[in-house]
Amino acid sequence: MTNPYAPPQAIVADIAEPIDRLVLADRGTRLGAAILDGIIFAGMVYLPLVLTLMPGGAAGPEGDGDGALALIGVSLAAIGLVAWIWLTVRYVLRNGQSIAKKMTKIKVVRRDGSPVNLGRIFWMRNVANTILSIIPLYGLIEILFIFSESRQCIHDKLADTIVVRE
Repeated sequence: MTNPYAPPQAIVADIAEPIDRLVLADRGTRLGAAILDGIIFAGMVYLPLVLTLMPGGAAGPEGDGDGALALIGVSLAAIGLVAWIWLTVRYVLRNGQSIAKKMTKIKVVRRDGSPVNLGRIFWMRNVANTILSIIPLYGLIEILFIFSESRQCIHDKLADTIVVRE
């Protein structure tokens, strides 16, 4: 018989995984994902522009130019940029991943294992890091932080994030 005066009981699931269950992403996988993201961006945005302007160039030999071809190239590049932004925002909102991070099965989380939000990734990992990149040799120093025990680059430390395997 149950006690009618007992406090209510509930099973509560933790939202964040315990930090000891998280496995940090390999340095090589992170590098590969960064390179792959660059290739994907270039393929979606720059490639259409280059392919349409490369054959004859925007201007012919007499400089008369083919404005229609240039407009098509710019339009395709804009469509590619919108598609890239849409996919990236979708994956970041869903699971803290870029397109390549999703392909390589790694993701960005807060250092305590909780999910990371789009604002933190955009402002702290990207914008703040871009502003700091005006400092000479910052890019090299920032990348070398990956060899620390925590495997956090400076942009990870700024945003209080880590990159883990899915």
